[in-house]
Amino acid sequence: MTSDPTPADTAADTATAHAHHGYITSKEDYLKRLRRIEGQSRGLQRMVEEEKYCIDILTQVSAMTKALQAVAMGLLEDHISHCVVDAAVAGGPEAEAKIKEATDAIARLVRS
Repeated sequence: MTSDPTPADTAADTATAHAHHGYITSKEDYLKRLRRIEGQSRGLQRMVEEEKYCIDILTQVSAMTKALQAVAMGLLEDHISHCVVDAAVAGGPEAEAKIKEATDAIARLVRS
């Protein structure tokens, strides 16, 4: 015999569902991109071992840097649209903390 869920149960389930990170729906895409970047890193190591031309290596470093930046921007967008928005709706100190987290992350990305 099961009973219908109470409003408190439903709210708890909703909170649990929203407890996941914003990128979770794109997790496999992120993993695929990071594996590709890992391959680029191994390729760069081979290029140095094989004493390839400096400019060719720098070109590949630039491509890898852009790929990492694309991952970072995607994660940042997911964080803002999920974690920050959810915290803002809830309000209070958690919202302030999430906004500070996001602005600090943006500052780190701008510096790099």
